[in-house]
Amino acid sequence: MNFQTAHLCDHFFKKIKVANPIFRSFGGRATFSGQINTVKVYDDCLLVQEIVNQPGQGKVLVVDGGGSLRCALVGKVIAQLAADKGWEGIIVDGCIRDVATLAQMNIGIKALNSYPLSNTKNGRGDHNVPVTFAGLTFFPKHYVYADADGIIVAESQLVSD
Repeated sequence: MNFQTAHLCDHFFKKIKVANPIFRSFGGRATFSGQINTVKVYDDCLLVQEIVNQPGQGKVLVVDGGGSLRCALVGKVIAQLAADKGWEGIIVDGCIRDVATLAQMNIGIKALNSYPLSNTKNGRGDHNVPVTFAGLTFFPKHYVYADADGIIVAESQLVSD
């Protein structure tokens, strides 16, 4: 998919919302987009792993980790699983780990920061519920677009392949 979020903002200003600029890029794909699939967890990645183990073509997983900086919710195992299942990207309101490895993977990843400590694996959390962080709400089935300029969301698809 070929787009720039700045151009989408110019052309679709009334149809988009822009996330606060709090994310860093970690994946090997700097530009990614897709239909939003959400998960809400706190210091627990088991549900994230279960979701990315499902086919993800055309989808982006948005992880509401409560902004936790105490552990990583995505690392090389989950990112590789997501890439293998065709996910376009993962956006994490929390931390990731395995930075050097993630940079080599064919998946887009945005997160608050990196942190080497893993997390618990209890499977607690919610799937496909609206999640709010970075100044906006991410709704399941809406669309997200991410690149070096930032992250935007829209109710419907703005560009196609």
